[in-house]
Amino acid sequence: MGTGENPEVTQLPRKRGTLSIKMEVNPPGTDGEAAANSRPDAVREAGEVHAAMLWSVQQAVERQTLQIGVSACGATAVVDVLQALGITVAPETADRCVRTRLRRNASPLPDYLHSRSEAGATHHQLIDGAEQASGARVLGRFFSFYPPRRVKLVSWLAHWIWCGAVPVATMNMQRGVAEGEEIPDAWHHQLVFGVGPNTVFMTNPLDVVSEEKAHVRLCSESVLLIRREDVLKRFEPNSPISLISDQCADPRWKTLDVEGPISSLKGHWFSLSNRIPVAMAERVLIVGSGGREHALAWKLAQSPHIQQVLVAPGNAGTANCGKISNSAVSVSNHAILAQYCKDHNVGLVVVGPEVPLATGMVDDLTAAGVACFGPSAKAAQLEASKSFSKSFMDRHGIPTARWSSFTDPDEACNYIQGAVFPALVVKANGLAAGKGVIVAADKDEACQAVLDIMKDKTFGSAGDTVVVEELLDGEEVSCLCFSDGSTVAAMPPVQDHKRLLDGDQGPNTGGMGAYCPTPQVSEEMLQQIKNAVLQKTVDGMREEGIPYVGVLYAGLMLTKQGPKVLEFNCRFGDPECQVLLPLLKSDLYEVLKNTLQAKLASSAPIWLEDSAAVTVVMASDGYPGAYQKGVEITGLSRVTEMGLQVFHAGTALKEGGGIVTSGGRVLAVTAVRPTLESSLQSANQGVAAVGFPNAVYRRDIGHRAIAYLSRSRRLTYKESGVDIAAGNKLVDMIKPLAKSTSRSGCNAELGGFAGLFDLKAAGFIDPILVAGTDGVGTKLKIAQACNIHNTLGQDLVAMCVNDVLAQGAEPLFFLDYFSCGHLDVGVASSVIGGIAESCQMAGCALLGGETAEMPGVYDLGEYDLAGFCVGAVERGSLLPRLDDIQQGDVLIGVASSGVHSNGFSLVRKVLERASLQYSSPAPFGRPGQTVGEVLLTPTKIYSRLLQPILHSGAVKAYAHITGGGLLENIPRVLPKELAVDMDAMRWRIPPVFTWLQKEGSLSEDEMARTFNCGLGAVLVVGSRDASMVLSQVQAQEEAWTVGSLAQKQPGAEDVVIRNLARSLRAGPNLCPDTSELLNGASHADPSSHKRTRVAVLISGTGTNLQALMEQTKKPSSSAEIVVVISNRPGVLGLKKASMAGIQTRVVDHKLYGSRAEFDGTIDRVLEEFGVEVVCLAGFMRILTGHFVRKWNGKLLNIHPSLLPSFKGVNAQKQALLAGVRLTGCTVHFVAEEVDAGAIIAQEAVPVLVNDTEESLSERIREAEHRIFPAALELVAGGVVRLGEDGRIVWSQLA
Repeated sequence: MGTGENPEVTQLPRKRGTLSIKMEVNPPGTDGEAAANSRPDAVREAGEVHAAMLWSVQQAVERQTLQIGVSACGATAVVDVLQALGITVAPETADRCVRTRLRRNASPLPDYLHSRSEAGATHHQLIDGAEQASGARVLGRFFSFYPPRRVKLVSWLAHWIWCGAVPVATMNMQRGVAEGEEIPDAWHHQLVFGVGPNTVFMTNPLDVVSEEKAHVRLCSESVLLIRREDVLKRFEPNSPISLISDQCADPRWKTLDVEGPISSLKGHWFSLSNRIPVAMAERVLIVGSGGREHALAWKLAQSPHIQQVLVAPGNAGTANCGKISNSAVSVSNHAILAQYCKDHNVGLVVVGPEVPLATGMVDDLTAAGVACFGPSAKAAQLEASKSFSKSFMDRHGIPTARWSSFTDPDEACNYIQGAVFPALVVKANGLAAGKGVIVAADKDEACQAVLDIMKDKTFGSAGDTVVVEELLDGEEVSCLCFSDGSTVAAMPPVQDHKRLLDGDQGPNTGGMGAYCPTPQVSEEMLQQIKNAVLQKTVDGMREEGIPYVGVLYAGLMLTKQGPKVLEFNCRFGDPECQVLLPLLKSDLYEVLKNTLQAKLASSAPIWLEDSAAVTVVMASDGYPGAYQKGVEITGLSRVTEMGLQVFHAGTALKEGGGIVTSGGRVLAVTAVRPTLESSLQSANQGVAAVGFPNAVYRRDIGHRAIAYLSRSRRLTYKESGVDIAAGNKLVDMIKPLAKSTSRSGCNAELGGFAGLFDLKAAGFIDPILVAGTDGVGTKLKIAQACNIHNTLGQDLVAMCVNDVLAQGAEPLFFLDYFSCGHLDVGVASSVIGGIAESCQMAGCALLGGETAEMPGVYDLGEYDLAGFCVGAVERGSLLPRLDDIQQGDVLIGVASSGVHSNGFSLVRKVLERASLQYSSPAPFGRPGQTVGEVLLTPTKIYSRLLQPILHSGAVKAYAHITGGGLLENIPRVLPKELAVDMDAMRWRIPPVFTWLQKEGSLSEDEMARTFNCGLGAVLVVGSRDASMVLSQVQAQEEAWTVGSLAQKQPGAEDVVIRNLARSLRAGPNLCPDTSELLNGASHADPSSHKRTRVAVLISGTGTNLQALMEQTKKPSSSAEIVVVISNRPGVLGLKKASMAGIQTRVVDHKLYGSRAEFDGTIDRVLEEFGVEVVCLAGFMRILTGHFVRKWNGKLLNIHPSLLPSFKGVNAQKQALLAGVRLTGCTVHFVAEEVDAGAIIAQEAVPVLVNDTEESLSERIREAEHRIFPAALELVAGGVVRLGEDGRIVWSQLA
């Protein structure tokens, strides 16, 4: 910018509603000396030094700067930008929202910054941080420049300003930075700016550079433009400026000329001359508060003729959004409103809803000299009076349904019953907010509607007269037009959706969505509607001396006889307006002016072609009935980023920031796309991004049009979502992969109807076929999220092959099933390629498979896998050899690669609790690996390793450790009379299991029952062969001797794993115990190593607790109390347990909102301690049925009577009142019915003649102290258990 090019700006006298700006531009070729001399000395001196014009904030204000703000990197930017907007947030809040860190150095802050934070905020962090810190009042947008450094920032910003954007802060980077990567200060400009009508004021606070360098430095790859959406804060010349220094000579300020760059750009947005008058545009007032009014304000604000759009009363969407702001003026008093318009230079009033039109607002404002858009009160009778409207249509031959009006309900009902046509539509004559129409299913229902409207006054005085009319059959559409009194300009046809729920179910509403245009209305039909309905109506009104000027809305039914009018509205519909205006290509302000000036004949509005609009309304829970207000709404900025428009209706600004619901219909999300289907999809995606609890909305807006389009065109299989060509391409790609897996017995040629395998050619003599099938579970979810697909093939093959191997079989061939919603050939070939490679690893042929493309079954990007493996084994080599397996046999564990392919639903839940992403650095695994990479480590295939060993005959059984973990899979290959004794200190557990157990607070039992815990396979071998087999396995794979088999004792567990918690804590640092396993008695009785883990639930002193603790201290006891839980803090029982060295927990029932939450917390504590049996010892809370069912057969209670007598509370008192001579106490399993569970033990207590309730209770308590410990020993020792029929089962030892 040369000094001769800088314009001088002076203000001319203000006219009503306009402001002229005179700009002097030095002619080309001058040296600019005169212009330079007109500047302040300090500024001129600085300009000479830096070759840039330098201004102060105050000068920028005086020159009509529209907005001044400050920005810097990181959280500082958010604090300063919000501060400039009048929104104060603490630096710590901004740091938290932007996710940066406060600076730790003590360097002084410049006077124009308000916080200090580390650099390193990405653009998305700044956008999200600004929205969060401001309570969604400030929204941001990210713009990418491509190719880089090809756009000059000043010109680019000027274009957006000219188009109506209001920059509040701009931040640019010198190079692209990946998401999550820190941004050094050297790459990040910090800009202070002001935006004037023709000038952009900017400065870099860190240094002042020449204009030439500024253009270089400001040509960057990307720009963040934060746009203020809450308050258009205007600085006046006398405004106090405290944010930035107002020194005139402040070297931080410079101006960057925008006229020069703009004039050289193609398109010439505006022409320049030596004297440029800039006319300030109109101020427009919109009356209303709904989505229609927001849409009108949004469209009018796009007009360059509009200076400001006021909305009275408006909503949160129209509150201080660029040119748009709300007004508190009363709209019910037309005289006050007229004076307000004069005082505030309002050039045009646009009336949105029907009630002000019917009450004569247009008439009153026009009479007061205020231009107003809308029909007069007399013209509005077309909507305000159904009987007037129907009579008018009859007079002028406008097609409509047969009808009659009534002021007497009996006459109306007689008409309904006697009509020769279905007189089933009942309408309140007056205005009823769009809800005064009842379409009855039969005559009785129609008569009831008459009574509801006329006698019960459902719609108030609007129902003093009712109109009963014929029920028409056909498609309902809406056709609107602009009318200037003579000419009509038709709008594209619209269809709205009145019913609340999908499929046109539920009650009628004001409208749950709309779409435009409607393909059911052809061009020919639209012309017919224009001539026979719209033009005829306008002509008829003019003939009757009531010229119709405004928007005319005709609700039509497309019958077999042609279009017929259902009703007229005298304004834009809601939600029809929300799809019509986004498709209007013309300037709405010009269209309204042309309508008022009767110029539509020569200036018809222009509409977008080859586009469709869909709007989906989101309503409050309970609408159209009672609903809650004040529910917070989130995610609105996300919708804007998706290129969608949100039109607010029942919304309000929340005190302190944020937006809340304030009405039934809350907002509408509108999408404009090339097709109706894509518009609906985009609108539904936008709705999904908006959040407020229990929002009600439809997902099928436009379903009739989509069905119509589907019927009217020929379909192909590809259009239904199945691409045969893509499937054939996939087959061609995988044929060579399958061919590479050929082996003796088959050639793995794809393409036939079935695959063949020759067992004789494979060398089998007397084979038995073995088949297995499996999938990979929700590990798929992780692979799809990480976009890593090639490892799943090994998981699938391994899960099937390892299962077949458990029978001693050699895997022969494999079949796969790949299903998806949309076939992505690249993804599918990656998966199946992995399957082929894994078949080679396993030694089996990929003989065939199925690729199923099923649109609608799977979401985009999702697929599922299944595998099927067939193997063979000679009859004499079949495993397991159950008759050979005996006590003392040794277990050899073969290492897994990690989680393998089971338990991933639990894994994902733990990750969610830990707030870890798949892309996060893994807290387990090798350095540099992500969480996703570690979890996707493929399952090991054991066939090549173990087949020779299995064929040697030394292995008696092989267990594949799959779903069910160690506890459930090993017993599957053992005789029922044998049990497993394992020591987790004898093998190395991968770190992923250590992390899962710790982060998920998983019990030992949960770990062992869900995961393989480091062992992918377990071999059962005789003690003499153990050393040889272990050496053979260890030659190729890590393996250990992990345990042995013992005779199973009554009531004992099938599998006992000692030291699992200790080994998990040690993780990969554990040096496994390789000592010889002991023989004989040391391992003959696994129960001797394990006592049943017991929890006691108490509420008070815990007298029975003391007896239970004393019993379990005995060496002979089968039980161990591991935790005592109380629902009340500070009770004596807790102290007793602590003194005995027992862990305690308090779960205070008062802190929980429901019994289910309370029981769920207790359940988690029980799982944390690995509890097997629960004793209720004076626990004064009723447990939920869910809890009781889960712990069925493990939950013991004691009751102070001989059940089934005297159930419930006050049992001792009941016994005394009944006069019985004998009572006592009962220990029983807890059932859902109170005191109704199976009885374990009882002890009788005689009732003495002089007994009181207190004395009897004391003697029963003494009996409880004897019988409760005894009953616990019966259950813990396996002597007593609860059968499946709910009865007691005694072991043979009893």
